[in-house]
Amino acid sequence: MSIERRFNVPLVAEMALREKQIQQNYRPIIGVHKWFARRPGTLFRGLILSEFAEDRLEDSFFRSNDLSDFRIADPFMGGGTPLIEANRLGCAVQGFDINPMSAWIVREEIEHLDVAAYEQTARSLIDVLRTEVGQYYRTSCPLYGDADVPVKSFLWVKVLDCEACGKPLDLFPGYLLAENRRHPKNVLVCSACGDLNEVDDRANPGDCTVCETALTQTGPARRGRCACPSCGHSNVYPGEARHPLGHRLFAIEYHNPKRKAGHKGRFFKKPDTEDLARMAEAEERWKQTMPGFVPDQEILPGDETDRLHRWGYTRYRDMFNPRQLLGLELSCRLISETGNRRIRHALATNLSDLLRYQNMLCRYDTMALKSLDIFSVHGFPVGLVQCESNFLGIVNGGGSNVGSGGWSNIVDKYMKAKLYCNAPFEVRRHGSRKVRVPIDGEWIGEKLHGSRREVAIRCVDAADIELAPRSLDGVFTDPPYFGNVQYGELMDFCYVWLRRLVGNKAEGFDRSSTRSPDELTGNVTEERGLEHFTDGLSTVYSRMATGLKSGAPLVFTYHHNKLEAYYAVGVAILDAGLVCSASLPCPAEMGGSIHIHGTASSIIDTVFVCRASGATSRRWLFETPEQLAAVVADDLERLEGAGRKPTYGDRRCIVFGHLTRMAVWKLRKRWDPGLPTKKKLAAFAQAVLPFGTAEQLVERVATGRRGVPLQGSLYVADAPQEEPYIAVPF
Repeated sequence: MSIERRFNVPLVAEMALREKQIQQNYRPIIGVHKWFARRPGTLFRGLILSEFAEDRLEDSFFRSNDLSDFRIADPFMGGGTPLIEANRLGCAVQGFDINPMSAWIVREEIEHLDVAAYEQTARSLIDVLRTEVGQYYRTSCPLYGDADVPVKSFLWVKVLDCEACGKPLDLFPGYLLAENRRHPKNVLVCSACGDLNEVDDRANPGDCTVCETALTQTGPARRGRCACPSCGHSNVYPGEARHPLGHRLFAIEYHNPKRKAGHKGRFFKKPDTEDLARMAEAEERWKQTMPGFVPDQEILPGDETDRLHRWGYTRYRDMFNPRQLLGLELSCRLISETGNRRIRHALATNLSDLLRYQNMLCRYDTMALKSLDIFSVHGFPVGLVQCESNFLGIVNGGGSNVGSGGWSNIVDKYMKAKLYCNAPFEVRRHGSRKVRVPIDGEWIGEKLHGSRREVAIRCVDAADIELAPRSLDGVFTDPPYFGNVQYGELMDFCYVWLRRLVGNKAEGFDRSSTRSPDELTGNVTEERGLEHFTDGLSTVYSRMATGLKSGAPLVFTYHHNKLEAYYAVGVAILDAGLVCSASLPCPAEMGGSIHIHGTASSIIDTVFVCRASGATSRRWLFETPEQLAAVVADDLERLEGAGRKPTYGDRRCIVFGHLTRMAVWKLRKRWDPGLPTKKKLAAFAQAVLPFGTAEQLVERVATGRRGVPLQGSLYVADAPQEEPYIAVPF
């Protein structure tokens, strides 16, 4: 059996779509630590079972499987999704990644943990922190007169001293604090006195109830300029910033557990003198603290980090306020004193993940009324209004978290992740209900209840590894996508703290940065272009092909908005001596993701199935644009059956996948891997271009008729005409 014959696109696509909407409910293991652009676990479970299980995918997916006879590798393990799904099914796994944070995170995901002992230690740590810094995250409720209630979020606005008169001015891009979606009314900040006003109509908000100034949504800060309210001078920001701009606390969202049941909406207030005094006390206490764990590393230049430099951030510690630094330093001290190594590493991982919410680059979502973590757009967004979450977290009387971004939230996510490892499940839809289906007998880890599995996690460039020939039953991976997320630049934000806390003994932690010149991402700063990406991918795929058994698959996901990025994929496949026997569509991202929503990007990946020998379906072979359109139309129909209404971007990526597969097929017999990379890319482009431009092909797909095209004899000479699959040595 094989993926080509048994992979069920509608089944897996429907589950992948649901998983990506709320991934932590389908695959709680992602809660161990943030990683970028994780592919759906349901996708890789479906692929592995399609290849190795004996039954139909729709039967094997929701029951326990034992694939302990198979050995799987992932050369670009990232957050570990393919590796974890293979390990869960019992496979022996080998994972490689050049980024030390990847290796650390995947080890944390797989390594066994005594969850009860971890929980006890984590709760004790939070209790100590509450005694030490809890008072800085309390406020009073002006609505009901209650004292000492927990703060959910502190809202800050950047402040600039006027270039002309020297007076400070707030860089408000707008004065809307909360929309009337999850709160009964709109909340506007008064531009004059700073009081919070609740209004029904944002377009006609009226006057401030305190100072009678006309309320407005529009702030003075626009496109790098802000007029001074005192003298009218037009100030430029960030300008030649030599240090980060200051911040002013202008609003607080708090939680009042006694009044919540009878209160409509959220609780907001303008900071009072006691709130400002608490912040001043925390700041003074930080000045008196001798830090032992707060990193002092400089922020290196880079495509993403240069934005930080423009705003005056030169060291990672600059991205936190004194209250956050105090809490993080005390947390590190407590973690370092934890005796149990495994629990100490788990808590260190928690702190690293906590950093995403405990910094002064987080923003406040005025619709969802929550903090957006620093990596919500896979970059370093420097906004003018920042959100500081409660450092400890808030737990209600029922034991559930209120809000996000605190220690209790991170510990809760981590516990759910590790409990899932011991007892994984699937979520199946029955009508309008979602039913959790326990998969008894499967588990994630290197050991459980006396049973052991072979797990090898390495921080190493996969281009340098030596695999035993014909030792692998399959390679399943999600490689970097050329020109996309700068993993090294972003993960350094966490790494400099984690390395300071756990030391440099972990593999890869001898490096001061997670960045590497051999990273397979396009990077202007490092002058890494398409040829670099092609060479690296080609070398890795060739290494993997050497380790594959005869006919074993190399399977990977890919999508990109530009056809040229697929040339590198095609060249790498050909250099490895492989051919695409299938290119399958599957949802792989959440359409509502901030970095995708409203763009022409696709949420659909192409799954490339590559082999040195095997079988491919007749209906996937085409010679003309019309035949290509029919092949793509068949994919679109299956996606629509799964609930995805394909967009222009989806159609484009599916077209690119099929073009790549067929170009590989056409070039396979005359390919010369010894040619210079530039010439190989040009040769691949020549094999693709006769089909037309990307725009022409996508338009043809959008208007073409459905159906499977008839094929010419060019591709079926080695098999009888009536056979649906062509079985040939590629």
